Amino acid sequence: MHKFPEIGTRLKRAQGHLAAVIDMLESGRPCMDLAQQLHAVEKAIGNAKKELIKDHIHHCMEETSEALPREFRDLIKEFQGVTKYL
Repeated sequence: MHKFPEIGTRLKRAQGHLAAVIDMLESGRPCMDLAQQLHAVEKAIGNAKKELIKDHIHHCMEETSEALPREFRDLIKEFQGVTKYL
């Protein structure tokens, strides 16, 4: 099952943080506050990107590896396992 709804949620969170940053900027909020919110935007987008990549590796590689010899499927499984450290 693809994690597209979860990825969408992460991107919407980033969108909300970005809107807050723009409002804060326009209202003259302190630089530290802006930096904290921008950090949250970056983090949310980065997390969405990681989930998208992991989803692709887990689903697309899984589907295409079914016809491969077992040794290659085992390598793909190992690679999929290491993606949790992205």
